[in-house]
Order: sequence, then C-alpha cells, then structure tokens
Amino acid sequence: MNMAVKPKDRDAVIQSLRAGVVPRTGQHLIQVGRKLEIEAMLQDIQRITGGGGSIRFIIGEYGAGKTFFLNLTRAIAMEKGIVTTTADLTPDKRLHATAGYAKSLYMELMRNVATRTKPEGGAMTAIVERFISSSQAEAKEAGIDVTAVIEKKLQSLKELVNGYDFAEVIKVYWEASNTDNEVKKNDAVRWLRGEWTTKTDARKALGVRTIVDDSTWYDQLKLFARFVRLAGYSGFMVCLDEMVNIYKLANKQARSSNYEQILRILNDSLQGNAVGLGFVMGGTPDFHLDTRRGMFSYDALRRRLSENSFAKQQGLVDFSGPIIRLSSLTREDFFVLLENVRIVYAYGDEGKTLIPPEALEAFMNHCERQLGHEYFRTPGTTITAFINLLAVLEQNKGADWKKLLGKIEIERDTGAKHDMITADDEDLVAV
Repeated sequence: MNMAVKPKDRDAVIQSLRAGVVPRTGQHLIQVGRKLEIEAMLQDIQRITGGGGSIRFIIGEYGAGKTFFLNLTRAIAMEKGIVTTTADLTPDKRLHATAGYAKSLYMELMRNVATRTKPEGGAMTAIVERFISSSQAEAKEAGIDVTAVIEKKLQSLKELVNGYDFAEVIKVYWEASNTDNEVKKNDAVRWLRGEWTTKTDARKALGVRTIVDDSTWYDQLKLFARFVRLAGYSGFMVCLDEMVNIYKLANKQARSSNYEQILRILNDSLQGNAVGLGFVMGGTPDFHLDTRRGMFSYDALRRRLSENSFAKQQGLVDFSGPIIRLSSLTREDFFVLLENVRIVYAYGDEGKTLIPPEALEAFMNHCERQLGHEYFRTPGTTITAFINLLAVLEQNKGADWKKLLGKIEIERDTGAKHDMITADDEDLVAV
C-alpha cells in the first residue's frame, strides 16, 4: 500500500479494530485475498443493477471473516449506486415470527438504509426526497403537473402487496412538502420505516388501511426495492448477519418457519420475482449443513443449496451457486493484513511507520508460540494486540518493539465465541 489515507478513514479502521469490532467503512484499506469471492459478488451487484434479483449465503467458521466480507460487499454496492441496509438476526429479530420479531427486523433494516452519500444509515428521508426531486425535474422538462408524474411513476407499485398504500404514503409526503407540513412528512417516513403500531392510527394520520407487520415485512422490502429504482438508484441490497441464530432456536416449528421464509426469498431471487433486490446472508457451516437444525433440515433448501460435488471432490471452487464458503486466512494472507494495518496506522506513509517490515514476521512468530496456527485463522485478538503494540510505540518514542514483543500477552478466548448469540467481532478482519 502506497497511498495517503484520510484521517477519518484511518481512525474508523484503527479504532474499530482496537475495540475488537469489524470496521463499517474503510474495509478496502486492509482487505486481502478473496479475489474470486469478490468477483462473484460483483456479478450479483451487476445483476441487481440490471433489475434482477440475487441471493448469497456467506458461510464460514467463527473468525473466517463473514462480517467483514458482508461489510465490504455492502461498501462496493453503495459505490455502484445501490441502496443498502444491514442487520443482525437476534432472538427477537427473525425472518418469521408472530410476536413482532419479524417486524423488529424490518424496522432495524429501515433504520440502517444507507446510500453512497449517507453510508452510516438513516437515508430513508433522503431517498424519498430524491424521488420527489427527480419527479419535479421530469415534470418541468415535460411541462406537466408534478403530481401527475408522481402518480404515473408509482402506478407500477400498486400491483404488489401493500403497494397501493405505499404509493399513497409517498403522495402524502409530496403534498406535505408543498405545504411545509413537517408532521405529515414525519408520519409518512414512519410508515415507510414500519414504526406505526396500529392500523387505526395510520389511517387517521395518512389515510391508509395497512401497516407493516410480521406477515408483510418481506413484501414491503420488495416494494422498497422498486421504489429506490424509481428514485434513481440502481437497486437495493439487504445484508443479514448472524443467521446462526435461526439454527439456535430451540423450537423446531420456529426454525422451520424461518427456513420457509428463506426458501421464499431464495425462490423469488432465482425466479426473477424480486426486482432490483439482493440478499447477502452470513452464517456458519452448522447453520448451512446441519441436517437436524440447520438449513439442510429443510428438504427444499437442502436440494437447492447442496454444494457442487465435482468441485468439492477435486478441491476446486464453484461460486455460480448461492453458497460462498470462506476459507480461513493463510499465513501469507495474515502477513499482508498486518502490513496493511501497519501502513494504515501511519496514514499511508511508509516513512512514518512505527515498526519495520521485519517486525511483522517477528510478531507472527511470537503469536504462533502462544496460540499456534489458530492466531491467523481467527485473528481478532491478534490484530487488537498488534494495534496495541503500535499504540505503545507511538506514545513512547524510546520504546523498542523487540523488547515489547517479549512482554505482550495475548489472551486466548477458549471457544466462548461459539456460545455467543450475537458476535459483531466474531469475524474480525479475516479477509
């Protein structure tokens, strides 16, 4: 790496890594390997921008880099003009439920809606405003009324579930914009985010008969995917992490219902029923392959998600199907990762780095003596220790990295991650 790194990007990466979480931005500064996997995701992104649907399951052991890979994919999609969102599945955020848990997942996704200009989320209002602005521009160019343009553009949504009310809410927002009615505009955005709790209140405020609930949240995502394209974006990508929480559900019927929802999403994506909508789901091998509690316990998913036996037998890869299996880091990849972190810490300036390149090999040997080969397969704790080393050297100008390496103690987490229900740090920078 030989390029200037902006302080904002540098701090976002370094602070996240030191805290033991995956960076939300700046992933490209430290990413290594995964060339074929990224190329496969670029094909999906191209499919979405072309108005098609896509779905990928990113499968890997704890620490293989699932969360990092999802965040990297999300960043690439935003650069291509795609609206993105992300959420972790938890015991109270599921794909299917009857107690508001599916709606909770939808609300989380809508809070995290992001665009290239608002990468941190909260972009719902900006997307609606862009739709209004583009409609005004079209109306001015054609010399016709803006309302007529808006109604014509929204007509295609009315054939879908909740589509009529979706279109009405957008029109309410437009009318409120004309009269500077901030209350009405806020009411409309709240409906789009799924925040109304009763149909009576929504009807009184907006004149609509429906609200987003557990049974319609996925249909609402399909509506929103079409709407963002009407607003001038390339499509909509949904990133769902911690899919292992479905595998951990104790109730068999609850698991089956969630797998049935995955099947519905999978079928829509493969059959072209989801326009401009892509899903990326991160999970463990147990979530994928376990025939008792995983996706393979659901016959229809097992048939669709079985691996290519030819590629598997020969040790080859096949990324044309929905499954992408992430292998663990190699020692060489981990060396490059440390080198990237070393340069990013110095704002991209080789002349300002705190340790020479040979210190990386010494650090890796030090870690190997303590943790064995596991240090580069699940590198979260190791990367944190490396940044701690750099922080000490930065603040203590006379410190010697050779002496410090003999004193670093890296605490080993003995399997605790396997018991975690949500683990944002489980996949720390393993690509």
